Amino acid sequence: SDLSCNRRESMSVTWLRGNALTLLENGADFFPALQAAIDAAEAEIFLETYIFANDETGHCIAAALRRAAARDVTVRLMVDGFGGREFVATLMDDLVEAGVNVLIYRREVAQLSLRRHRLRRLHRKLAVIDGRIAFVGGINIISDFGTANHNAPRQDYSVRIEGPLLGPIHGTVTRVWELVTWASFRRRPRLPASPPVHPEPCGDVEAGFLIRDNIRHRRDIEDAYLVAIAAARREVIVANAYFLPGRRFRQALLNAAKRGVRVTLLTQGWTDHPLQQRATRALYGQFLAGGVRIFEYHRSHLHAKVAVVDERWATVGSSNIDPFSLLLAREANVFVRDAGFAEDLHLRLRRVMAKGASEISADASQRGSRLQRLLNWAAYGLVRLMIGIAGYGNRH
Repeated sequence: SDLSCNRRESMSVTWLRGNALTLLENGADFFPALQAAIDAAEAEIFLETYIFANDETGHCIAAALRRAAARDVTVRLMVDGFGGREFVATLMDDLVEAGVNVLIYRREVAQLSLRRHRLRRLHRKLAVIDGRIAFVGGINIISDFGTANHNAPRQDYSVRIEGPLLGPIHGTVTRVWELVTWASFRRRPRLPASPPVHPEPCGDVEAGFLIRDNIRHRRDIEDAYLVAIAAARREVIVANAYFLPGRRFRQALLNAAKRGVRVTLLTQGWTDHPLQQRATRALYGQFLAGGVRIFEYHRSHLHAKVAVVDERWATVGSSNIDPFSLLLAREANVFVRDAGFAEDLHLRLRRVMAKGASEISADASQRGSRLQRLLNWAAYGLVRLMIGIAGYGNRH
């Protein structure tokens, strides 16, 4: 029932009213907004990212961080040790010399190591400026156009946030900074703890913020998705870069379609991880047979991790629907219950599908060569085997 769904949802998401949210599409929206916030900072900047590239975009944001440090703003930058290997080799030293406080999350040392902890990455993309402006989304510090042969930008989203939601966002960046600082205390001095923030209401949007970690919040993001899908009455759109859901998530989508809900998946047509793409395609037949529509985006690299339900619920964040995000990485998503925001994201996704995606039909899926289907299922089996070797098979 709607009542039971609302109770379950309230257990996973703490909804806060009075926020002002701005949906940012691609780097063309995100990077100017982020740079403007950094340039206006007066006291403190937190920035977490998986990738900080040595390209034009990376240089631009790095320059803004150096300018802030020169104004005596406390700048705290955390970059993942795997996604940020290029950053460590090319950009980090100059930033440290300029007064930026840099931490590397699980620095890569032995690249051929098979230890499980190597898969536990800082995958979230967060920024908090002066405890009054935050950015939550899936956009790394890297050029939209990258190295792929596409004229269109990488498709992705972030949200600029003001209001009470800054409290939990600021709290999580502070806690992770202190955790990583403590883990590496022998090599760097600890900075003074950042005081908690309690921003006043400045808008009318109701939103919540969830993280995924390996301690207390292992299933929070996935559970919020599942509750929203279970409550869907008209439409579910999930746009996800690396989509390889477990049984619970697959069944939730199929159950929604069985209830008459229009369920649409937007996945990658071009990918930098072909093994995972083949594993995803192995699931197409089940979804198509269950009434789920599937679109593959070919215009450029789809990097989005967003969803809309009934044009009243939406999420934007860093979490893919795959084992890496749902079982291993640190992730962060903002969840929104607001018709205006959800309708805006819904419209943008429909536009993206109309301009750059092609629908996969059940007939076309079945007409694929037997070799291709065999390779897809082999990839799926290999990914599951890798999850099992890592010790997470029973949870997926």
